[in-house]
Amino acid sequence: MDLSIILYEDEHLLVINKPSGIVVNRAQSVKGETVQDFADAYLHLASREASAPQKSTEPLTKEIKEIFLDRSGVAHRTDKETSGCLLIAKAPVVLGLLLEKFREHAIKKTYLAIVHGKIVPSEGEINAPVGRLPWNTERFGIVAGGKESVTKYKVEKFFEQKNSQFSLVECYPKTGRTHQIRVHLKYINHPIVGDYLYAGRKTARDDRKWAPRVMLHAWKLSFDHPILMKRLEIEAPVPDDMMKIACI
Repeated sequence: MDLSIILYEDEHLLVINKPSGIVVNRAQSVKGETVQDFADAYLHLASREASAPQKSTEPLTKEIKEIFLDRSGVAHRTDKETSGCLLIAKAPVVLGLLLEKFREHAIKKTYLAIVHGKIVPSEGEINAPVGRLPWNTERFGIVAGGKESVTKYKVEKFFEQKNSQFSLVECYPKTGRTHQIRVHLKYINHPIVGDYLYAGRKTARDDRKWAPRVMLHAWKLSFDHPILMKRLEIEAPVPDDMMKIACI
């Protein structure tokens, strides 16, 4: 990854346009560069110019300092194949304030997805609890006892591809559960194109012949800056693969 992925930056935080295929967090099972590796390297260079805010902020705790170092400032996660906006704090106090905003659902996220079928109605809300499947811990689903999960959606367009109908849909998750959008769209029988976990084995295999990944993009972030107190509206350009498929 290079500096061209940076969508917004000031002395407190930055937003990057994460490419599809890049894992966010380091792990023993992960090979290749991660977003966390990028943040480590970049924040080390940027620290010469960045000044950690000391006024009008909550006192730092040992816990948030450890979380900052453990995450390299990365404030949230997206799946490996999901492209788009990712928020990174430059200092522990900023990360703490951003995490609080996430807990309060004060950071608004908009995703774009290409899904199978024609979604009717064209606007709606999916409210169904999401939890890890007990028989397959790599997957999530709608399960009794799962965490409350809410996703609003709006269809942008319908189109045909490969003699089948598809929808380009905006998704607005009000909660931030793992795989939430993917699970919710599967729940209403409109799985995301290329989704190897939730579209079904045969469907995903056929999708991958013409769609190279899970067709999900973290399109926009909207939130009040935790230090500067100004409204930020950040948008990651729709990637070429999605534009080509949906004829945008």
